[in-house]
Amino acid sequence: MDITVEEKHELIEGKVDWKGRAAIKNKHGGMLAALPVLATFAFDNMANFALSVNLVTYFNAVMHYDISESANHVTNYLGTNFILSIIMAFLADSYLGRFRTVVIGAFIECVGLALLTAQAHYPKLKPPPCNIFLPTSHCEKLSGENAVWMFFAIYLLAVGGGGTKAALPSHGADQFDEKDPKEARQMSTFFNCLLLALALGGAVSFTCFVWVQDNKGFDKGFTLSFIAMFLGATIFIFGLPWYRIHVVQGNSAMTELLQVYVAAIRNINLKLPEDPSELHEIPMDKEADLHQEYLPHRDVYRWLDKAAIQTDKTESPSPWKLCTVTQVENAKIFLAMVPVFLCSIIMTLCLAQLQTFSIQQGVTMDVKLTDSFSIPPASLPFIPIAFIIILVPIYDRIAVTFIRKFTGIPTGITYLQRVGVGLILSSLSMAVAAIMEIKRKNVAKHHNMLDAIPMLQPLPISAFWLSFQYFVFGVAESFTFVGLLEFFYSQAPKSIKSISSCFLWSSMAIGYFASSVMVNTVNHVTKGVTKSGGWLAGNNLNRNHLDNFYWLLSILSLINFIVYLSVASRYKYRPSSLNVEKEYEVKP
Repeated sequence: MDITVEEKHELIEGKVDWKGRAAIKNKHGGMLAALPVLATFAFDNMANFALSVNLVTYFNAVMHYDISESANHVTNYLGTNFILSIIMAFLADSYLGRFRTVVIGAFIECVGLALLTAQAHYPKLKPPPCNIFLPTSHCEKLSGENAVWMFFAIYLLAVGGGGTKAALPSHGADQFDEKDPKEARQMSTFFNCLLLALALGGAVSFTCFVWVQDNKGFDKGFTLSFIAMFLGATIFIFGLPWYRIHVVQGNSAMTELLQVYVAAIRNINLKLPEDPSELHEIPMDKEADLHQEYLPHRDVYRWLDKAAIQTDKTESPSPWKLCTVTQVENAKIFLAMVPVFLCSIIMTLCLAQLQTFSIQQGVTMDVKLTDSFSIPPASLPFIPIAFIIILVPIYDRIAVTFIRKFTGIPTGITYLQRVGVGLILSSLSMAVAAIMEIKRKNVAKHHNMLDAIPMLQPLPISAFWLSFQYFVFGVAESFTFVGLLEFFYSQAPKSIKSISSCFLWSSMAIGYFASSVMVNTVNHVTKGVTKSGGWLAGNNLNRNHLDNFYWLLSILSLINFIVYLSVASRYKYRPSSLNVEKEYEVKP
């Protein structure tokens, strides 16, 4: 009876409930507590996905920026959104806590959406209506105070989105104990469900929200995004009594990592001891008292071990001169994740094109589903989303269970194997995109429609031909997105779980910024060899060379995959990740 009571009231180390009391295993956390997190993630993506794919049309058709300029504005906004997640993650892990960071981020997003809705509704806040695709038109571009209004609203969305992206997945993962085999499997299911929530939210956004934006007005579409974000925030707060809330220590884990690198450099001339047990470490009982994580020494990145060489045991040197073995091991893990992070950047570079140029391809094509109904070009990403909705449950419930019998790994295959599948498929998706663009331009040439006006004179080719590139990339994303989230969360030190999730968001941020740089660079380099002033310059895709740009991305992605294979094969997982018993038998 006593054993039953003890199990029933098992406390969760480092987690508390909403009143600050120690979290109880059977009362707090688990899949029940993760459900509001998943719902919030779905509503957040429901609010934002329509923006990510249709803002380029809004900037182009309503605010009268040209196509490449509109694409750059969108990718800069998305890049800022993801890069700000690093700052918000730092605040979440060190000061605010993950729950508060999500609430604050959601509130800021609601304000940004309200401002964006107001500008889309009131004519005096935007340029006069004008068809920018007519060669003879001279459309007034958004400028002055109205431009300030729009970019202020957009970047408020970026700040708020950074907060939810930084803390929401980590807060959801906090509801599970990695050391409990049952909850470890549930955590893997949670990350798969996170992708499913993203897909469900995206499905509504790509269809209903985009259709409303294109047919009823952007003001009404932005209003729907506001409502979705408000509902998400409400549901998230409603789940508070069931959450396991991570205890904020008040110190900066990032500072402790920096101390290791600084100390290792300062001690560069010291000789490493032959016995690693001679390196400085706090006794395990004291670490337990301090609620700190203990990690054993590993023979990788040995130069960092110099940060734990204690030359004078009678003094207490500066933490910038002497660190513990656990600190050093955390720094090794963090450093080892950087190459994986770098290899994931180019995938977002490909994604950015599907959210910008591929949408503009659809604008030039026949978007009729029936004689009386047309699908908005920005709704085309619904195709891979629909596939993800079908794929995720099958993968999680059938494929993982089957593969687990052979590998003994709770997630079926390793995180890095899953990421690798996605990276090679992203290269394939760009190749498919290039082939589809060649087909589209051939139709334009064959029907003498190279100067056709988009939307008014659609090419006699269905926009559904673009679904092939979206489909392949959707499969790629389903592997890479979850694989990276699980990898970064599982490998990171306990105190920087939010920051670890931001490895994914940061790679996406750099990918979006790189897209803007690459578009400008390609236009500059090809300016003298094309009549339009560059492969991607101007508003006429029929006379541009978007197919060449897609081929370039496909080749770069393939090279990146080859580099990734080398990186993944050298990576050593941290203790307690994947399968403890088979830790060093598992190949990435």
